[in-house]
Amino acid sequence: MSRYREMQVFQQVAQAGSLAAAARDLNLSPATVMRTLAALEARLNTPLLERGPRGVSLNPAGEQFAASCRHILQQTEEAERSAAGLHANPAGQLNVALPLLMADQLFTPIALDYLAAYPDVQLVTHAREGIPKLLEEGLDVALVVGPLPDSSGFAIPLGSVTPMVCGSPGYLAQWGRPETPDDIRAHRTVVATSSGHVAEWRFRGDRAARLVKPRPALTCTTQRGAIRAAALGLGLTRCMSYEAHQELQAGLLEPVLDGFAGAGLPALLLYREGRRAAARVRTFIDFVVPRLRAHPAFRD
Repeated sequence: MSRYREMQVFQQVAQAGSLAAAARDLNLSPATVMRTLAALEARLNTPLLERGPRGVSLNPAGEQFAASCRHILQQTEEAERSAAGLHANPAGQLNVALPLLMADQLFTPIALDYLAAYPDVQLVTHAREGIPKLLEEGLDVALVVGPLPDSSGFAIPLGSVTPMVCGSPGYLAQWGRPETPDDIRAHRTVVATSSGHVAEWRFRGDRAARLVKPRPALTCTTQRGAIRAAALGLGLTRCMSYEAHQELQAGLLEPVLDGFAGAGLPALLLYREGRRAAARVRTFIDFVVPRLRAHPAFRD
């Protein structure tokens, strides 16, 4: 059996978690699947699967090999589509990762316009923080905030976002607007554990960063909850500029201490393969990049 076919069999077993189920999906006998896996592990000189009474699971080497197989099989499929003259018609599943509140605040309208323009694409979004591993996680594109490691593939700058402190107009009318970071100590605050809740808020100073410990009136498990509570007048909250974009545009929240805001963080679109990327990836990049760059949530 060819190496390509071995990868197909292994990938199906990894996905199904069962030799019998994989055999049915591939229209092969269970004995053939077992022989193929045995030959693959012998050729690689390493076990890839943990076998048990309830099925099979991937060991660490198997997980890494499965990610590589998924990538190779996908690229082979794209090459065949291109040779058949289908590459110009974007189709298939497009996996996009983005920060937790970015979809809610600014990405969804752009995504709907993209799907209207390319109806044969099925868009799957994955909300998460941090820098995702595109190949290992089976992602095509990622919108990320923050500096990237050197080996992060192809990245397109979109602008920058900044940390900010904001409160509702009603709260600021009752409690006053803080003029310096030290004034935070006299204010009620709302913090979120999901945003890496720390004991101190960091502000820009003349020579060094200024750290202020807030007095939480409410601690939420999500940044969305903290922003909502602040918009209802409970206190000041700290977030990234894009995370409260809609509330700021609607006048439900107002920024304070702009002169002390920390340095901005880059917002980038990260993807694999460069010019060899699939049509759905290339069209997505061409479609969303100018719209995101023009979005008021991102600064030049």
